[in-house]
Amino acid sequence: VQLQASGGGLVQAGGSLRLSCAASGSIFSINDMAWYRSAPGKQRELVARLTSTFRPNYADSVKGRFTISRDNAKHTVALQMNSLKFEDTAVYYCNADISSPGSEWRYTNYWGNGTLVTVSS
Repeated sequence: VQLQASGGGLVQAGGSLRLSCAASGSIFSINDMAWYRSAPGKQRELVARLTSTFRPNYADSVKGRFTISRDNAKHTVALQMNSLKFEDTAVYYCNADISSPGSEWRYTNYWGNGTLVTVSS
């Protein structure tokens, strides 16, 4: 199983970016899907999480600006980021709990590659 993230880049403050992440491989079911970020000198933090029943949870710092979504049929999760701020600059990672055929009820946590988001002030 692999998670492949894309969509990062350089954007001016106030602008928007959309991150995407696709899971591939031997997948039976995906439970929670999430985005985390790591900024220089800071610990990795949860940005947004979305359950398989589409219940979202956001970090206070991004509420009202970021929206997480998923497509269960395509095994994808996206993060729409609006009104970006300089402090949103970070490497963003997708994360998911995934089970595989033969182990349908055992979920393994997977991390995707990071995608860099740079917000210029």
